[in-house]
Amino acid sequence: MTKKTKNEPKPRKPSRKKAEEAIKTLLLWAGEDTRREGLIDTPKRVVRAYEDWFSGYKENPVEYLRRTFEEVEGYDEMVILRDISFESHCEHHMAPILGKAHVGYLPNNKVVGISKLARVVETFSRRFQVQEKMTAQIAHCIQDVLQPKGVGVIVEARHQCMTTRGVHKTGVSMVTSQMIGSFRKDARTRIEFLRMIDANH
Repeated sequence: MTKKTKNEPKPRKPSRKKAEEAIKTLLLWAGEDTRREGLIDTPKRVVRAYEDWFSGYKENPVEYLRRTFEEVEGYDEMVILRDISFESHCEHHMAPILGKAHVGYLPNNKVVGISKLARVVETFSRRFQVQEKMTAQIAHCIQDVLQPKGVGVIVEARHQCMTTRGVHKTGVSMVTSQMIGSFRKDARTRIEFLRMIDANH
């Protein structure tokens, strides 16, 4: 395996034509006849799908959190957004990861629009990912920009790299969490967060 060196430049993004040729190569490798009617436009369709699935590379999640609101009448309790559905892809096998995220933070004199928290989840998920990394990225992004007293993120997901290949174990979900600030240091805050995301489930 060739490892990236410290000062090695990032490879250039190939043209759309080369991307379509790569899909055609994979179809041929799989044993297909790319001249078939149903496959003639498949390379183009797959490339368009990739533009949607991996649109997160074109977005900066920090921008979604820059506009905050300070007129909250002194509100200083937990803000939680539960069950944020997401679709991602495993960076090891390029197989889908389907799940939901629960995001909470303890404001420090300012809050952000709740849709922006969902946008942060969506941006990081629409990239090749491993669940542990994505969980940490979401939490640290919120902490770095909003500077709240604490952040908690829990992600639950099913990985098709495990259900459709390899061990073929369906119905298995993976749960990861990242706690920062008061969510990590204060057991009462952490317990309250866990109770609130589990309420009425």
